[in-house]
Amino acid sequence: VQLVQSGGGLVQAGGSRRLSCAASGRIISIYAMGWYRQAPGKERELVAAIGSGGRTYYAASLKGRFTISRDNAQNTLYLQMNSLKPEDTAMYYCAAKMDDTGEYDYWGQGTQVTVSS
Repeated sequence: VQLVQSGGGLVQAGGSRRLSCAASGRIISIYAMGWYRQAPGKERELVAAIGSGGRTYYAASLKGRFTISRDNAQNTLYLQMNSLKPEDTAMYYCAAKMDDTGEYDYWGQGTQVTVSS
C-alpha cells in the first residue's frame, strides 16, 4: 500500500484546510485508515480514524472541528479541519492498517500544517 498526501500549508487561525491521502496498491485489504499529527517536541497523536465500515474515531479534543472521511471510489482519505488554532500546527500523517491490531502498517510522507495567530 502506498499513501500520498496533499494539502497542508499555512493558514490563519480560524481558517479551514483539507488534507488528502491517496491510497494505491492492496487497497482492498485495508482495515482502517487514520490521521496522526506530531508537533515539535510532542509525541505523535492520533487525530481521527475511520474503519472500512465507515465507523469513525476522533481525539476528544478535536471532535467537532475535524472530520475524517473517505472516498472509496477515488481511494482517497480526507481530513477536513475547521476553526484551526495555532496549537493545531504540526506535521500530519495519514496511515493505514491491514487488521484490527493497534499498529498502523503504512504511512504517508507527511504534510505540514502551520496555523498563524
